[in-house]
Parts: sequence; structure tokens; C-alpha cells
Amino acid sequence: MTSPEHETVFTYGAPALKYGTGASEEIGYDLTTYGARRVLVVTDPVVAATGWPERIAAGIAGHGIEAEVFDGVHVEPTDVSLRNAVDFARGSGPYDAFVAVGGGSSIDTAKAANLLTSNDGELMDYVNAPVGGGRAPTRPLKPLVAVPTTTGTGSESTTVCVLDVLSMRVKSGISHLRLRPTLAVVDPLLTVSQPAGVTAASGMDILCHAAESYTAKAYTDFARKRPEERVPYCGANPLADMFAEKSLELLSWALPAAVRDGSDLKAREAMALAATFAGLGFGNAGVHIPHANAYPIAGQVRDFHPEGYPGDEALVPHGMAVSLTAPAAFRFTFDAAPERHLRVARLLAPDFEPSGDPAGHLPAVLVTLMREIGIPAGIGAVGYSESDVDSLVSGTTKQQRLLANAPREATEEDLSAILRSSVSLW
Repeated sequence: MTSPEHETVFTYGAPALKYGTGASEEIGYDLTTYGARRVLVVTDPVVAATGWPERIAAGIAGHGIEAEVFDGVHVEPTDVSLRNAVDFARGSGPYDAFVAVGGGSSIDTAKAANLLTSNDGELMDYVNAPVGGGRAPTRPLKPLVAVPTTTGTGSESTTVCVLDVLSMRVKSGISHLRLRPTLAVVDPLLTVSQPAGVTAASGMDILCHAAESYTAKAYTDFARKRPEERVPYCGANPLADMFAEKSLELLSWALPAAVRDGSDLKAREAMALAATFAGLGFGNAGVHIPHANAYPIAGQVRDFHPEGYPGDEALVPHGMAVSLTAPAAFRFTFDAAPERHLRVARLLAPDFEPSGDPAGHLPAVLVTLMREIGIPAGIGAVGYSESDVDSLVSGTTKQQRLLANAPREATEEDLSAILRSSVSLW
């Protein structure tokens, strides 16, 4: 029996969900159920060019609701880009609801605009400590409908908004239950135009969401919390495990298929479902070391330009950044939960024939998949060397919210070893 000093309670939260081909056509009706009269549609220029945001806005207008479109989202949001979106929403509002159409960048930008038009203060007041003030919103937010056009980020299910703080060259976030979207509308048709490179990177984000939540510190291993101390990430639990397992099972065949042929609607549908399942799981259980490492890998980028992503700015996409240290991170955490790590490997590669050290089974499965779908061969391939490791470790240690969820405590020396062994994966 669990001792009174340890947690005996886990929590679960999720948005309302509408999934399936054509689901995006019903958003106007959905907004009428929230009493919305005026909404802001938030998207980025590339997604705007597909025509989907305008089509969705027109559908909203068809239900007698005024829909304004903001298409100034920055891919991988920064404190500057989020402030721009907040200023637009404050200047053109008020709005009764928000609709985010795009990847995690658009959804996170809509979360920030919703937060700061519903509550006073400024952006950095709410960013997680120690980077920001860690302030919690005191007023309810407006309804937010999240419409993902990429399969991966899970932001449509989570309570987190992620951003780069440019002056500090660090990635951080805002985390609070009130940021979770009201409704997630997952329409696989919106993902068909996603380039192969984006499919691969965001697909690895799905995979790591599921694998990290499944191998996270068990909720029963945390100290007992008072009700007011409960946080969105509560550790691995039976409900999140169920979603993670199904997501990994779908990814085993759908991720390579969707990268090979973006028009494969069966694979796209499975990817959208895998992303949804992973989001419903990790949005409650949480993630750990690979995601903590990803923040500085993305935040300290110098000159890497990934295939399939827009613009001339250097960028390591979030899902790619997460995947690059995953093999080494899971080797490190293996001893804390061997059977769970082996289960992840079996779900991802049912035909994989393991040999040698069991701790190497999941890393080997990941490396094989990463090579197949075109992920770079380690952090060295995106511009880092061993001389950068200390700086990357410094960025990782700022992500205590994530590191606390790891099944095994990682010291700075441990993190350094993980990053060094990730310079070249093959």
C-alpha cells in the first residue's frame, strides 16, 4: 500500500474533442454553443496560404459570428512574436473566443493572446520561474478552439504555451490549467499539405510525448500534495499510459508511411489520431529529459535551416530538437523502469529482434526510425559540438518542471553525458 507520505491521487483533464475528416467545417456551429459573437482566428503565413484559415473564418461568419484573422504567428514563438499577437488582440478586440489554426506555434500564440486579453499584466509575468515571474492567471480565459494542421505538438490538448525568450537565449513556457483549449478540432484533411520534413519532425514529437509520458516518474512516487498544490503534469498514470500505448502502436507504421507519401490519407488519419492520443496522455502525465534538452537545443541555434520549414531564420524545429537526445536519454532512464522502456520499443517495432544490453533496445529502435525518416544524425548535425555542451546543460537545468518528471534524477554531469553522446548518433 502507498505510504501516506506519497501521492495516492492523479488528475486528468482534456479538452472536448471533435475528430474526423470534415470536422473543421463545424467550427462555426461549435462557437455558437459558447455564445461567441466575435472571434479571432490565429494562424501563420504559411498555413494562411493554404486557404484553410480563411475557409474556417468564412464558415464561422456563416453562423452570424464576426471573424477577424491574425496571420502573424512566428514559427517557434518568441517573447517578441507573442507580444505582437497580444498587442493585436488587445488593439482589435475585445473577442468572445479564439480559434487557432496551425501547428503548435499558432495554438500557443492563441493561448498567450487569450491569457493576456483576459488577465492583466505582461507576458513575462506569467512565464515559468526562474525565467519569468511564474504568475498564475486570476480570471477565466475565453473559449479557445484549437485546430491543428500539423500532427505532433499536442498543444491542442495541453495546458502549456512554449516560447523562446530572445534576450536570454532560452526556451521556456507558461503552464496553467486555464490555458488548455476548450475544444480540439482534429481534421486530418488539414494535415495533407504538411511537407515531409515537417511530418518527420512533428512525428518524432508525438513519439517522444508518448514515450516520455509512459516512462515518466509514476504519480505514486511523488510526495503527497495538498489540493491547491496540484499541477497539470502529475506523472505516469493508468489513463495516460493507455493513450501513450495506442499512440505508439499507430506511429509504428503511420509515421514512415506519412513521410514517404504525404497524400496517404490512411496514414495521415492515423498520425492525427496518434497525435491526439499522445496529447491526451502527456498533457496530464508530462514529459521529461528529451523535452528539457530540446529547449536549449532550439533556443541556442546558430545557423541550421531544416528542410520543409519557411523563412531564412536559423531554426531547430521542436520535434526534431526533442528527438536528438532521446536515444541517450532513454538509455539513461532505462534502469528506473526497464519493462516500460522495453514495452515502448516493442510497440514501435514489433518485428525488432533485440540483442545485447536491454538498455540499448529502445535507443536502437529510435535510431533506426530516425534514419529512415530523415532526422539529423545528432546535435552535431544541427550545428553543435562538444564545446557547446556546458551551455546546453545550463539551458536544460532551467527546465525543472520537466526534469522533476524524469523517472531517474539527472545531475548536471548526467545531462552532460547525455548531450555528449548525442553529438553523433550514427
